[in-house]
Amino acid sequence: MTALFLTIPIALAIACGAFFVFLWSVKNGQYDDVEGPKYRMLFDDEEKKTGD
Repeated sequence: MTALFLTIPIALAIACGAFFVFLWSVKNGQYDDVEGPKYRMLFDDEEKKTGD
C-alpha cells in the first residue's frame, strides 16, 4: 500500500510533464505540416551553384 503513495504521484508528474512537452511542441509548430515531408523527399531539388 505504501508503494502506491510513491508511484501514483510519480506517474502523475510524468504524465503532466509529457502533456506540457506536447503543448510546447504544438505551440512551436512541430505539427503544422505533417503531409509535406513525405512528398518533399520525392522531388530531387538541385542545389544552387554559386561562384561558377
